Amino acid sequence: MRISRRRFLATVGAGVTLGGAGCVGDEGATAGGGSEPDSSTGTSTASMATDRNDGSEPPTTDSRLHLDYEIGTLEENIVSGGVPKDGIPAIDDPTFADTPPDGLAPDDPVFGVVRNGEAKAYPQYILVHHEIVNDTIAGDPVAVTYCPLTGTAQGFERGPVEFGVSGRLVNSNLTMYDRGTDSWWPQMLATAITGPLTGESLREFRVIWTTWSRWSSAYPETRILTEDTGFSRRYGVDPYGQYNEKRGYYSSTRTLFEPLHSDSRAHPKAVVIGTRTETGGLAFDKETLLRQRVLTGRIDDTPYVAVADTNLASGYVYANPESMSVAASDDGYMIDGTAYDADSLPLDRTLSFDAMWFAWAGFYPESGYVN
Repeated sequence: MRISRRRFLATVGAGVTLGGAGCVGDEGATAGGGSEPDSSTGTSTASMATDRNDGSEPPTTDSRLHLDYEIGTLEENIVSGGVPKDGIPAIDDPTFADTPPDGLAPDDPVFGVVRNGEAKAYPQYILVHHEIVNDTIAGDPVAVTYCPLTGTAQGFERGPVEFGVSGRLVNSNLTMYDRGTDSWWPQMLATAITGPLTGESLREFRVIWTTWSRWSSAYPETRILTEDTGFSRRYGVDPYGQYNEKRGYYSSTRTLFEPLHSDSRAHPKAVVIGTRTETGGLAFDKETLLRQRVLTGRIDDTPYVAVADTNLASGYVYANPESMSVAASDDGYMIDGTAYDADSLPLDRTLSFDAMWFAWAGFYPESGYVN
């Protein structure tokens, strides 16, 4: 069954529980409330975004990521999320501070990025209303993106262009568009399924899903996104529920849109750390990884190993073609008698990210699952 986000938000705004989800909020203060004029210019974000289209292209990879579906099938499964193009406004002029916003609790989720020595944090409670931040980190133009319906935070190099929210979804996932060519990119796939760049894959970088207390302890010099976004939003009111403690949409078995594929190997909203290459995908149950610290799996005939970062409550995935022994220790992870931190094993690290299981299994039905 498909339920638009607009309908969902209006329902919870009226105080009606949807399938026991228990979400709270009101439509006028949510990500689905449409673009609002900037108080200084009176110009809507949608019109400003359209003016930026100039034919420039975001940088793409030489080798394309694996897809379990034909691109035509993915295009056929594009659905409306209930809001127009740019109805969820990307943040194009982000501001940062050295201290956290008053609305951020220590255990609230943030999305952390480190590039060339510069650390930044993006609070989930702000991004749930915007989904995309067009930013610059250490001189590099990037897009930090978040889809609340699939629980995915991902980073992309954007080059001379910006990304916006198309208002469309595939497999419940945010479908971005680039303001240079108007190609459409499902976030989790990082691959264009419509437009001049169809079939091309974006250049990605890791975004760490963690908490503010963990991130600020690991990176005390970090700067953090503020609520000074240029938009009037009820930051702190999550239209889908909450993460601290987890409830509403984020814990319910219900999804708002039918997934491309259903898989009962895990709870639909269980968090996995997934990786995909040119040949396939692989998902590790995050809770199990944090408990056991080392998990192994395969993509085709290639072994992979996942290790937990206990400081950030996250994890990393490495290709391990020689099946080297990786053992957890008090000093990190032992390989051939040497201790390494979770993020610096002497193996080829693959890009990975957190995702809700239903979304991962929907896009990658042939994926292995390690629990």
